[in-house]
Amino acid sequence: MEKLNWGILGTGWIAREMGEALQAVNGSIYGVCSANPAHAQSYAARYFVKHVYPSTEELLADNAIDIVYIATPHNLHYPLILQALQAGKHVFCEKSITVNARQLQECAAIAAQKNLVICDGVTLFHMPLYKELKKIIRSGAIGDIKMIQVNFGSCKEYDVDSRFFSKELAGGALLDIGVYAVSFARYFMSSKANTVLTTANYSETGVDETSGILLKNPDGQMAVISLTMRAKQPKRGIIAGEKGYIEISNYPRADKASITYTEDGRTETIEVGNTAKALEYEVQDMQDYVKDHTGQENFQYVCDVMDTLTAIRNQWGMVYPFESETPLGAPEP
Repeated sequence: MEKLNWGILGTGWIAREMGEALQAVNGSIYGVCSANPAHAQSYAARYFVKHVYPSTEELLADNAIDIVYIATPHNLHYPLILQALQAGKHVFCEKSITVNARQLQECAAIAAQKNLVICDGVTLFHMPLYKELKKIIRSGAIGDIKMIQVNFGSCKEYDVDSRFFSKELAGGALLDIGVYAVSFARYFMSSKANTVLTTANYSETGVDETSGILLKNPDGQMAVISLTMRAKQPKRGIIAGEKGYIEISNYPRADKASITYTEDGRTETIEVGNTAKALEYEVQDMQDYVKDHTGQENFQYVCDVMDTLTAIRNQWGMVYPFESETPLGAPEP
């Protein structure tokens, strides 16, 4: 595979995982920048990065960079995506790609105008298992999809200074773990939900801590989602059809699923891909999108998910301090 030059903004734990994936797939990393220069230097030494930039502006000004990878807190995603697109760079941004639908709509319009690719770090959109399951469902093996159930519980240590509990940094369960659950539901629903019912509990800092979400699309398919940030739940998703159901454990980076057929109770195990290579699949897909201008279906999923996340927060009335008080960009169902 032809190498592309990646520039990295942010050097936290997910950027370190991505550094390993980029080395494995692309063979090298071109540049890095961090708000903490010492972190950037350390990252560069660890992953053999060719260039360390003192500022975002200097990284984006380097014409040799093809793709910018953004691994900062959520609140910085939108301004950095805009800067990167205006500089003519393709963008791979960690989830949640933006914090509301209006931001993503603006970024998508600029990307389309400049013929640039935007992609996000929801791993399940890139796992080989999911591509295989889509084929199985399209074959009619489990019949028409009727119901999806999906859980995600992550027991975060309560720390008001942590980004997970910071409203200023767009913390909370929805944009951290909920994006995976809503992405799972959207991937297997035939269309975007046009009915959203939801309720939430909040931490003392004002971010969502626990929530229940019910989605329904125009085709009558439903999804039931439960999220917790202060209690552990299995990461489990179930896709139920008229002829059987698919169950996936640890679904964000899953490489195995089981199918149970309703008529005779027969079970089948599907194993495709490798959980340990989840971020490598992201890198491979992103580079294919850039080279072949593919990936429109996945990006439409990303846009639909952000519309749904925004509709959920609109119902909660939860606005981050850096957002406008006006509607956030997704119409109420």
